[in-house]
Amino acid sequence: MNSVVPYWRLSAFYFCYFAFISVFATYFSLYLQSIELAPQEIGMLMALLHAVRILTPNLWGWLADHLGLRVAILRSAFLAATIAYLGVFAGATFWWLFAVIVLMCGFWSAAMPLFEASVMTYLGGDAALYGRIRLWGSVGFIVAVSAAGWWLDRVSIGNLLWLVLALMLATLVSAFTLEEQPVAPHEHDGVRVWQVLRRPAVLAFFCACFLMMLSQGASYVFYSIYMVEQGYSKTIVGILWSVGVIAEIVVFLFLPRIFARFSHYQLWMLSFGMTVVRYVLVAWFPEMLALQILAQAMHMFSFGTYHATALAMLHTIFKGKLQARGQALYTSVSFGLGGAAGSLLSGFTWAQWGAAWTFMFSALAALLGLWLVAARPVGLFTVSGEPSKNTESG
Repeated sequence: MNSVVPYWRLSAFYFCYFAFISVFATYFSLYLQSIELAPQEIGMLMALLHAVRILTPNLWGWLADHLGLRVAILRSAFLAATIAYLGVFAGATFWWLFAVIVLMCGFWSAAMPLFEASVMTYLGGDAALYGRIRLWGSVGFIVAVSAAGWWLDRVSIGNLLWLVLALMLATLVSAFTLEEQPVAPHEHDGVRVWQVLRRPAVLAFFCACFLMMLSQGASYVFYSIYMVEQGYSKTIVGILWSVGVIAEIVVFLFLPRIFARFSHYQLWMLSFGMTVVRYVLVAWFPEMLALQILAQAMHMFSFGTYHATALAMLHTIFKGKLQARGQALYTSVSFGLGGAAGSLLSGFTWAQWGAAWTFMFSALAALLGLWLVAARPVGLFTVSGEPSKNTESG
């Protein structure tokens, strides 16, 4: 790894940020259930974590690309998000929490697209080297979600609010250790975003990303509730989430070998295919712990290989000063629009048809993504106009 890359500062931010994300995303739905909100209301509130990211990352990305101040904007926005989060201590009605989450996520949504754009700038778009840094986010996720699950088995779920605040403050401190990374001039700096977006290959890319995250919406909202209803303790639920993230780490550690051996097409086919199998297992075998461990281990495909491949492709689509907006669009379409649609729909399917068919809907969304990838729309795996690093021989 290049000596100018601040490995530990970048890794520390990933660690703190995903520790915060893990606790909030995994257990906040249990808090909402404890204050007696209906499943539809829980689904709507958790969908906001994604829905707000449909538009706001693009505003932050546009501002960062024009000012060239990715880290400064990241710091300011996350500080505002932390202040907004304090509203959870002031009320617990649906509409109050709705307003707090919208405000918090509006600022919070700036963090990851701007940070990932900075990391990829440091690394020159090398997704293999990216894995060595990004794995610390997975480590942070495991440590936090496991420790929080053990702790919440012993204290009231209301204490979750204080734990989330502590993790947000740790992330904020980490953000202030980062340095601004200048963006070098690029021959594509004169290209407009809309000129890139109108290309059929780019539209196909974003459609696939949308479907992948649509498939995972129910998992982030209801998986913890589903497992607790099956009789598992919060400690076991935390361990199950950790299994998925450990699988992520394995992928990130071996990214150099994976990218040297497999094409982008092959990796995405595997990722979407395994995601279908994963949610079929979750839907119909929740009482079988061994199969749930296997299903969670498949997160190495649902996120690990999928996300790393998406970043590698994304870096060839959006070049130079468009990188922050490219990351923002990826966040908006996949984690924002896809995640929100999946979360929102899961609240209604859970209430109307139950848990099993909710997760079968997740499998169906992944199956549609698999069909799109298998169809190989013209240019999807050569989005830069040149063959990808690996020959697309799939």
